[in-house]
Amino acid sequence: MASSSTQLLSISISISLVAFLFFITVSADPDMLQDLCVADLSSGIKVNGFPCKDAANVTSLDFFSQGIANPGLTNNTFGALVTGANVMTIPGLNTLGVSLARIDYAPGGLNPPHTHPRATEVVYVLEGTLDVGFLTTANKLIAQSLKKGDVFAFPKGLVHFQKNNGRVPASVLAAFNSQLPGTQSLGATLFGSTPPVPDSVLAQAFQTSPGTVKHIKTKFQPKK
Repeated sequence: MASSSTQLLSISISISLVAFLFFITVSADPDMLQDLCVADLSSGIKVNGFPCKDAANVTSLDFFSQGIANPGLTNNTFGALVTGANVMTIPGLNTLGVSLARIDYAPGGLNPPHTHPRATEVVYVLEGTLDVGFLTTANKLIAQSLKKGDVFAFPKGLVHFQKNNGRVPASVLAAFNSQLPGTQSLGATLFGSTPPVPDSVLAQAFQTSPGTVKHIKTKFQPKK
């Protein structure tokens, strides 16, 4: 009888352990605990996200934006402009896990290789044509040519790009599964950081000379 009880206790502990391990393996961000949590962007409190403003002060404008209604100016170095519609411009997105962006491209414009560390991205082509692609961790390029109405997905955290090889402007609407996906552009990150990445590190990484690295860094210095 004692042996049977011991076996039952052992089985119970094993099941509990498996359940616990399963829970911590598959658990994700918790569900919202309230209807809304409009970001108080002026708060000095530091949390993972933004603290909530007083619900009594919430209005429809906290969930509204016209910021991506019109094409952005693409007269810059890369001939492309990203206009975000995220928690920084729509405070009501705080805790909702979604955001949008509009990307406009001049003919020949490039949204240079970059990553979004916190989100998968899906783009819908509004106008024009684009050549897009992303790189896997096995250094395989997954590329596609897109036209108006096409949709393409870029997996979370992977390096990707979009290039307008057409003769007319192009634009996309991009959706993210994060209120603030974050963007790390490879060129600006590596060659324009503050303080700078040592020339010797970049020269060895890219198998080039420190002089070449210094020259590239001048291209990524802030405009005065």
